[in-house]
Amino acid sequence: MSAGFPPMPNGVAPPPLPTASSEGLTPGARRGLVLGVLAAHVAGGWGLLQIDSVREAVQAAAPIMVDLIAPPAPPVPIPPPPPPPPPRPIPKTPPPPAPIIVSERVPTPEPPVFVAPPPPPEPPVIVAVEPPPAPPAPPAPPPQPRTVAITQVEYLTPPNLVYPTASKRLNESGRVHVRVLVDDQGLPRQMILQRASGFSRLDDAAIATVKATRFKPYTENGVAQPFWVVMPLVFEMER
Repeated sequence: MSAGFPPMPNGVAPPPLPTASSEGLTPGARRGLVLGVLAAHVAGGWGLLQIDSVREAVQAAAPIMVDLIAPPAPPVPIPPPPPPPPPRPIPKTPPPPAPIIVSERVPTPEPPVFVAPPPPPEPPVIVAVEPPPAPPAPPAPPPQPRTVAITQVEYLTPPNLVYPTASKRLNESGRVHVRVLVDDQGLPRQMILQRASGFSRLDDAAIATVKATRFKPYTENGVAQPFWVVMPLVFEMER
């Protein structure tokens, strides 16, 4: 080992070499040891270049201690991630029960019953009904009484005009026309005051006179007929 080092200056002792055995060292420790040795050689060479400085530095310098750098701790292994939870079992849906097929009992059809058709109905007996006899025609309405002139009238009891006493005293006078319906027997049946005198007493006296008159029946072709006639009655005071 000493043959490889250059000669040291006087009074300078070579740096002590590590005497630790390399056996039992880890690779990191060995590497540190080699580095330390190399550093010592470099320092020795540098000291040769600067003898005076080195001598003073060596005299004043404390012994060089070489610390072995502990190797870095091995990396802590990262624990593997926990395994994923097992998949949740999916419950199996039981298959639907098979449909129960119930066979319906088909009733046995009864044998057809043949029914004899009923006999055809007898034709209706048509009885000829004679229509009732027509009612007799109503009698013809009697002919409307005709109006005759007063000159054609004949009397059985002629009119007897009575002058009311009160009318004489009050000097009442006037002319009255009475339309009278005479039946086929000559009797007055209906009287109508056709013209008034202006005095009620004279009008009432004229109607009473006509009512008391009896007429001779008026005939046509030998048959008596009712008729209308207008009778003029005059009330005048004698002078």
